Amino acid sequence: MKFYSNFHYYEYKGAINYKVNKNANLTLGAGSYQTYKEGGNFILPKNNDEFRLWPQVTLFQLVGKFKIEQRYRYEFRFTSNGYRNRFRYRLGILYSFGKEKNKYKPFQIGVSDEIFFTNNEPYFERNRLLFSFNYKPSNATTIQIGYLHQFDYKINDETGRAFFVIGFYYELFRKLTSKSGIDNELKNN
Repeated sequence: MKFYSNFHYYEYKGAINYKVNKNANLTLGAGSYQTYKEGGNFILPKNNDEFRLWPQVTLFQLVGKFKIEQRYRYEFRFTSNGYRNRFRYRLGILYSFGKEKNKYKPFQIGVSDEIFFTNNEPYFERNRLLFSFNYKPSNATTIQIGYLHQFDYKINDETGRAFFVIGFYYELFRKLTSKSGIDNELKNN
């Protein structure tokens, strides 16, 4: 299996979001990020073992039928190579479609570009371009598949990589404002 023999990276993470208003979220997240050298087999050779904490601010704006997202993230990175900081900015656009159910449309296509900076030379570290397709079987669940092109910049090396992205997102707790909202949420999830 070519995918398995070219395994390079996996992550698992969780976050708590606070919706400030319909156009802004505050987030505090944490995760484990495991990177392997080329030809890794899910165990060895391991290149980096990392734990991250990341506060972030996400801003949303509707422009016609498109949702524009800007995300600002600060990362506290505890790696097998020592502690590092990183700053990320992502600009994305989403288009939702399909028959509306319970105030959401079940399908989304999206594109985003994210740049990564550090507080050490060479300062610019990475750029990611993502094309994605999302399916929402319920208001609290999203399944994502996508193509991600990543360009890494190092002082003596510039590397581009292509990744196949698979994501599953579930909102454990949703704030509901009315009894009818709770009844609908229970019925539809």
